[in-house]
Amino acid sequence: MRQPLIAACSLLLAVAGCAATESLMPKSAQVPAGIDFSGLWQLHDEGMDTVRRIDDAELAAAGGNVPISTRSSSRDRTSNRTGSKGTLVHVFLETGRSLKITQTTDGIFISFDRAIVEEYRFGEHREISVGPVVADRVSGWEGSTYAIETLATDGAKLVESYRLENGGQLLLRSILIRYKNEIQLSVEQVFDRID
Repeated sequence: MRQPLIAACSLLLAVAGCAATESLMPKSAQVPAGIDFSGLWQLHDEGMDTVRRIDDAELAAAGGNVPISTRSSSRDRTSNRTGSKGTLVHVFLETGRSLKITQTTDGIFISFDRAIVEEYRFGEHREISVGPVVADRVSGWEGSTYAIETLATDGAKLVESYRLENGGQLLLRSILIRYKNEIQLSVEQVFDRID
């Protein structure tokens, strides 16, 4: 009687261990009629705190909040490295106080502070990388919102979305980072059209 129970529990654990990791669902490549994000956008003054929160989250993810230890034992170095709550997906998050967006028939180009340009193709599903960090990305339309989801190999997920409000004079950008069912960052930024 006890042996079948142990076998059943072992099988259950094996199946749970083989359970599929999260996968990204495709987004629409069809641009909604009348939606064009093209233009120059400036972050609201009240939104400057969001840039600081994003910077702080990136610093924490990189282990920047881990105190420097004067001890040099390998045990201490290992515990500092593993004690960080860092996730890989942060390397794919860009931000800026001003955005220049160019929308084409196939995709969107977003320039952050005229320094870094990100390219997104409507309906894309591809592997992306920054140095040795690799992730899966989908982007496309969810109604009139443009959504980008990035899933890193460590299971952390970055969800970004852009939508227009106030007759196209405001751009709302939402950023969410989730890791192991815990929200690490949740920010909404509001940009004014300046062109």
